Amino acid sequence: MKIFSCEQIREIDNYTIIHEPVPSIELMERAAGKVFSWFVSRFERNRKVFVFAGPGNNGGDGLALARMLVQNRYEVEIYYIKFTDKTSPDWVINQKRLKKEVHIEVNVLTSVKDLPFISSDDVIIDAIFGSGLTRPAEGLPAEIIYKINEIDATTISIDIPSGLFCEDNSRNNKDKIVKADFTLSFQFPKLAFMFSENSDYVGNWEVLQIGLNETAIRNTRSPYSYTEYNEILPLLRTRSKFDHKGHYGHGLLAAGAKGKMGAAILGASAALRAGIGLLTCHIPSGGRVIMQSSLPEAMVITDRSEDYISRVDIPDSYTAAGIGPGIGMAEETATGLYEFLKEFRKPVVVDADALNILAANNSWYSLFHPEVILTPHPKEFERLAGASSNGYERVMNQRSEERRVGKECRYRGSP
Repeated sequence: MKIFSCEQIREIDNYTIIHEPVPSIELMERAAGKVFSWFVSRFERNRKVFVFAGPGNNGGDGLALARMLVQNRYEVEIYYIKFTDKTSPDWVINQKRLKKEVHIEVNVLTSVKDLPFISSDDVIIDAIFGSGLTRPAEGLPAEIIYKINEIDATTISIDIPSGLFCEDNSRNNKDKIVKADFTLSFQFPKLAFMFSENSDYVGNWEVLQIGLNETAIRNTRSPYSYTEYNEILPLLRTRSKFDHKGHYGHGLLAAGAKGKMGAAILGASAALRAGIGLLTCHIPSGGRVIMQSSLPEAMVITDRSEDYISRVDIPDSYTAAGIGPGIGMAEETATGLYEFLKEFRKPVVVDADALNILAANNSWYSLFHPEVILTPHPKEFERLAGASSNGYERVMNQRSEERRVGKECRYRGSP
């Protein structure tokens, strides 16, 4: 699933409206209907619902959802946060539909003092700001958001938590962002959802498909994507009754050093548990007894060095490799890693100390081929691509590193 900027999402929305074609108010109705279906499958009618709506299209989504809930016998109260006299055209249409179809009052909030009492059993629908927000919340909306976060009720944000920016939140006011329990994002996740510093605001997020134009999605480029379960599932090979270990690959794991054999054992255990057919571990000769007594099912090749790995021989029988856990940073180990990266042209995962060696020798990127995957944790990534204070900056550092080395850096791990 591609991850687009909010500007790109607006362009895809507009393309859908023009080319489906579908009026924008009906696209809003479609989106609100998806939220409604999600909601009624999880919350009983004994939960009172408080909808907080802003003046834009996100508020229009909230009004449409409120109408659908009332029509299905939920107890709903709507609070319009009036901090401007301007409302979007689709907001106005949904306000008229409310009056015509369900006759529910829209309470106007002009002061935080007018907030209703909300119990812990109630549900808050956050429809104050959508994905178009470009500066920190302030004034009345900021005060309302602050108070909402103090209420011990389940909070559901429509499309994006109000106050959160779609991408870069490094200069946002974190006290003025809704802390949602659930975020229901339309068609795509937002890039901001991928960063740990935003998890308290996004909560558990889900993507609701609203039928945006597939041609527009396909033709809109993005450097970001989100791997879904249904993309991974076909990669898992189904086992047949007459299969044996020879059918499931022969992996090489180069790992371990004196005092760090635990890393080699954990890496080998993970490979075996994941279903590898054959596994050979290249380890320092001093770790042979530790490895073979801990994992007798793994084959072992010992290095000429007792304390660290100095060179990895590469027979043609290996189908994939991993290198780095616990190997240390000895000079001979670095030389051995260089030779390995130069010679091994099959899929390889570069991890842990191999990344730390690479960070000290970043000209070695020229040795990479398309099936080299790096798996850094945040500190290892910092050594590779530079310091950062948040997830967004780390992603920007990665893109900068890609431009510097002239090729895609295939990182796998937490942003």
